[in-house]
Amino acid sequence: MTLGSQIAWDDTILPFQLDRSDVRGRVLRLDGVLDQLLSQHDYPPAIEALVAEAAMLTAMIGQTIKMQWKLSLQIRGKGAARLIATDYYAPEAEGEPARVRAWASYDEERLDPTGPAFEQIGDGFFAVLIHQGGEQKPYTGMTPIAGASLSDCAQTYFAQSEQLPTRFSLSFGRSTLPGGPEGWRAGGVMLQHMPKASPFVTGEGGSGEDGLLEAVDLLNDGDQENWNRANILLDTVEDLELVGPTVQPTELLVRLFHEEEPRVFDPQAVKFGCTCSEQKVVESLSIYSQKDIAHMTTDDGIVTADCQFCGAHFEFDPSMLGFEAKGDDG
Repeated sequence: MTLGSQIAWDDTILPFQLDRSDVRGRVLRLDGVLDQLLSQHDYPPAIEALVAEAAMLTAMIGQTIKMQWKLSLQIRGKGAARLIATDYYAPEAEGEPARVRAWASYDEERLDPTGPAFEQIGDGFFAVLIHQGGEQKPYTGMTPIAGASLSDCAQTYFAQSEQLPTRFSLSFGRSTLPGGPEGWRAGGVMLQHMPKASPFVTGEGGSGEDGLLEAVDLLNDGDQENWNRANILLDTVEDLELVGPTVQPTELLVRLFHEEEPRVFDPQAVKFGCTCSEQKVVESLSIYSQKDIAHMTTDDGIVTADCQFCGAHFEFDPSMLGFEAKGDDG
């Protein structure tokens, strides 16, 4: 395999279906994108791991939403990791890449450098939000922080809010390709039993906070056997097969599921992307009075703002900010 064929699968999501098992899924490779996400901040290793896992889950779950929609994950905790926020922007048009961004807020003094990354969250919740655009209210689903990973939280969310058996197997870390610089490589597989109906398809549905049934309880005996078999096969995957680069996603599917009759669909390219802009900052400050703006003004006579997602820095003339600058009544 040439280096070119290896890189061709970087930063892609490959949807597939196991026709024999009535199971669908995605194979993810998130490499250069993850490098960009994590290079925006000097995160401690535990926070890096949480951001990486959240970004991977966001891309895999987000691939199901409709064009021009946005899917967000919010993980809020009472531990050292206070907030992990991620966004997946679906393509604006056919053939365009999806965009992913991520950011974390944490209390460095409370971090346990020897403890598992997931334990840095503590009590809290895992939330999925789907923004359909316009004036429509976002679809929201939520589940408490539980299990041993963010992947466990996502699986619980689908079981309770969507009543869909779902499984994630993820791996990520820093590696070096021959002749190339060190960088992040990440890969994963998502399995999901085919739904009869889902808010991810219809855009309908309410809060998932009151989901009580385990999704596996909804399967009949034949479906349960198929689901168990697909999971047993996924259990055999190795980390190096997940992250590549020597094993292409299509080859991985054949290795794992050749007897399940895998069928692939068009891959979705992913890139790092942020939607911040000067205009959006001005709009966000339009609720404040000139007195409030004065408190935000530096000794140099400017108002500054920084994007937590991409690190963009903005500077403004205070007289141009706030509702009074727009001529609104205040």
